[in-house]
Amino acid sequence: MGGGGQQTDRITGTNARFSTYTWEEVQKHTKSGDQWIVVERKVYNVSQWVKRHPGGLRIIGHYAGEDATEAFTAFHPDLPLVRKYMKPLLIGELEASEPSQDRQKNAALVEDFRALRERLEAEGCFKTQPLFFLLHLGHILLLEVIALMLVWYFGTGWINTAIVAVLMATAQSQAGWLQHDFGHLSVCKSSRWNHLVHKFVIGHLKGASAGWWNHRHFQHHAKPNVFKKDPDVNMLNMFVVGKVQPVEYGVKKVKHLPYNHQHKYFFFVGPPLLIPVFFQFQIFHNMVSHGLWVDLVWCISYYVRYFLCYTQFYGLFWAVILFNFVRFMESHWFVWVTQMSHIPMNIDYEKHQDWLSMQVHSELSHLFPTMPRHNYWRAAPHVRALCDKYGVKYQEKTLYGAFADIIRYNTNLKSHGFTFKKSFCSELFLYNMKQH
Repeated sequence: MGGGGQQTDRITGTNARFSTYTWEEVQKHTKSGDQWIVVERKVYNVSQWVKRHPGGLRIIGHYAGEDATEAFTAFHPDLPLVRKYMKPLLIGELEASEPSQDRQKNAALVEDFRALRERLEAEGCFKTQPLFFLLHLGHILLLEVIALMLVWYFGTGWINTAIVAVLMATAQSQAGWLQHDFGHLSVCKSSRWNHLVHKFVIGHLKGASAGWWNHRHFQHHAKPNVFKKDPDVNMLNMFVVGKVQPVEYGVKKVKHLPYNHQHKYFFFVGPPLLIPVFFQFQIFHNMVSHGLWVDLVWCISYYVRYFLCYTQFYGLFWAVILFNFVRFMESHWFVWVTQMSHIPMNIDYEKHQDWLSMQVHSELSHLFPTMPRHNYWRAAPHVRALCDKYGVKYQEKTLYGAFADIIRYNTNLKSHGFTFKKSFCSELFLYNMKQH
């Protein structure tokens, strides 16, 4: 049976004790400083190693006491290499009588999804077309050059400045999608090159931090739209989202803001201020507080380049105004494009679902984080067929429909913000019944 288990002996490199465990035993180790995970039926003690995890300590903590096999496979393009580094953490394996999946997950669905991934790998869906990303980077640099040349040639008039701002905002937005590709290790064969180019794109081209992005974004994809685990649905008490949080706030009588009016102030607070205010502060705070000095150097290089280029034409004051106006436009772009596949979807507490169900219920993308995005269309029909087989709702929207969902959801926030309409009261009644 189980027991405490020990990590590999640092001198001999062998396991001092190799035990077998039940899921009940594994699920006891979920607290900070005492965390176990299961990958491919093997049990690992990651209690101390989480602080050195390249993807951040929280993402592993989110899977403590659980089967992390699907997340492990999804995030790591070079599995043999990662397994090699995990050997010192191995303390045992699941008992033979224990299922491979925890918490009543559908074993057949999990196995079919694993087979689908292997099929897509065999069909070359995880292979990169270098020209796609070279052209993407090239058009970003071209937009930056054109913007600067317009100022140099036509001057700083209002109309020309507006055109320049649109070009710069477009470049910033496109750089955001490109850094996302490198951050997910989906471009280069070598993880080292992915990390290096990621720092260049997000740091020098955007003035942000790779470490900050990794910390937030990997958590998001590991547990999408899960309260307390996905930082992207942490609304800092400014909004109540989903169907569960409004009921919970209502029961606890939590009211930091007038939530019955949040459908009115969302469009004045969310889209315009996310990047120029919230992200801007968070990025620098994260770099300094966590000692991300390499990221800070890359970030400073962006500001040095920007102000050297534009203060000679606009002066310091108007260069700062232009910078913030570009961020303002980029923020709108970012919020509308990203939230179409997040906010209108299911937002709830941890349900311990399998990878396919969790991802499809919570967002419209990223079943395969390391797959180059130019191959998504090839994988889509296979994913739809698998969802149909197991009755998992597969959503596909037009651009207009996706934008309409954002507006519809946020204009309907009123019914989730303490107005206690009929549907809300029904949920509240059911919630109280469950508590008693």
